[in-house]
Amino acid sequence: MATHVITGAGSGIGAAVARRLHERGDDVVLMARDAGRAKQLANALPGARTLVGDLANPDRLSWAFSHQPMPERVDSLLHIAGVVDLGRIGDLGTKTWHSQLNVNLVSPAELTRLFLPQLRQDKGHVVFVNSGAGLTAHAEWGPYAASKHGLKALADSLRQEEHGNGVRVTSVYPGRTASAMQEKVHQQEGKEYDPSRWIDPESVATTILMALDLPRDAEVNDLTVRPGR
Repeated sequence: MATHVITGAGSGIGAAVARRLHERGDDVVLMARDAGRAKQLANALPGARTLVGDLANPDRLSWAFSHQPMPERVDSLLHIAGVVDLGRIGDLGTKTWHSQLNVNLVSPAELTRLFLPQLRQDKGHVVFVNSGAGLTAHAEWGPYAASKHGLKALADSLRQEEHGNGVRVTSVYPGRTASAMQEKVHQQEGKEYDPSRWIDPESVATTILMALDLPRDAEVNDLTVRPGR
């Protein structure tokens, strides 16, 4: 039975991936920002384990993990959590930059560092759910796009560093996906939100499971998913 550590499992793509892995009998370990959120996630997927660590405060993740039981093996580490706040660069203060960089880039780097010994031991897989903004930056998306461009660099460097250790690294670049985050983006853009126009999180989950299940003689490096309607 494979063990998967998942961030962002509370909604959207992360929830779809966690449920699919749980339903097929895999062991899922769900990251939660606090004990209350951990209880909610565990109730949603009975039998799932949780780890408490606030991605908004990456400097405290190592300390938080030192006070909890850790999984004995890690077959995959799935970075799916993310935050977004739009705005023009000339109007944004450092708080907006720090909040997005911490959750979207620094915490994935720190989580990867902390789990890397187990990933090497188990020849595991690291999946970074990036964004179309990680490939092209647009007006008012500066901090988010910067964090996602950085996430691409993190994944590319990690892939080259750990290939010899048998660790696979995949970046997934979804287009706009029907989720709570997308609804928030539409509110910030002043647009009406119609989830039927965008990718179903289940479709992105299908691509992630495909990458995870690929035989060991190959790996998916980069996977771009765009709305099909």
